[in-house]
Amino acid sequence: MISLVTITLLCLFAFLAGFIDAIVGGGGLIQLPAMLILLKGTPVPTIFGTGKVSSLMGTAAALRSYAGKVPLQWRAVGTAAAVAGIFSFLGARVVSHLPQQLLPPLVLGLLILIALYTFWRKDFGSMHAPRLSARRELLYGALVGMIIGFYDGFFGPGTGSFLLFAFVGLFGYDFITSSASAKLVNVATNLAALAYFAYTGQILWQVAIPMAICNIIGSTLGAHMALRHGTGFVRILFLVVVGAFIVKLSFQVLG
Repeated sequence: MISLVTITLLCLFAFLAGFIDAIVGGGGLIQLPAMLILLKGTPVPTIFGTGKVSSLMGTAAALRSYAGKVPLQWRAVGTAAAVAGIFSFLGARVVSHLPQQLLPPLVLGLLILIALYTFWRKDFGSMHAPRLSARRELLYGALVGMIIGFYDGFFGPGTGSFLLFAFVGLFGYDFITSSASAKLVNVATNLAALAYFAYTGQILWQVAIPMAICNIIGSTLGAHMALRHGTGFVRILFLVVVGAFIVKLSFQVLG
């Protein structure tokens, strides 16, 4: 039996995760460690499945907040979302069979490179200037969906940040448009992974539902703040979140 205090703490972390994730991604940096600590003894796949309920609801709420206010390149982003959903489902199947220790060192290296590049390029993501042809956008969208979708189903934390960086760096979108685009793809990956975890009975619904409600509230507030303060605010918060993720993974890898 999970105590009311534990559920309350998880709801608080879900709210914070939703708020951060709606703006720059990386909500898993807050929510997943909290669940691993507070639900100690619970199988990791069950923790992943329970967290996906909260993540899906919060991401969908953020996407709804962005809808109509931020123009999306539906062909490219829709392709990325469709492919990501398929590969997220595959990643969720693999997560039950492979050790999680394989990914953190690789993810740590990628995040360090992303942080350095974003910090060095002061104008990175400040202007919306799509640079790809329609055909290349579809190709790159499928590639991004394939790689990041599988990663989200298998591991998860940092997915939103990786998507944000991909849409800015590869497609030439500004941070606000990239954040909204990332939400659409993230909805697909969370939905696909959740379908697998629900089918295999790896969800604690008494925890997942209240966490989802709090994540929705946090995500809605976060999206409104991003729209109000613009790309400069999102860029700074992106660097803060990626930096925090680097510190966390460094302790995990080196410790």
